[in-house]
Amino acid sequence: MGDVVYTSRIRIEQDKPPHRRAFLPVTDGPTHFGTHGAVAEHYGGLPETQYPTTLDYVIAAAAG
Repeated sequence: MGDVVYTSRIRIEQDKPPHRRAFLPVTDGPTHFGTHGAVAEHYGGLPETQYPTTLDYVIAAAAG
């Protein structure tokens, strides 16, 4: 097996669920995750503040 060329260093902080903040490399501040729309309704209702879901970021990354 080859040498490790990259290790992702990410910190996640939980706020009031479902809101989470991820501190990612080369970003100036946190990236916010949470729920919105149908996903929020599925999990019990719309939160006060809506944020993209982790699924939104995965889809965006895969489609890019």
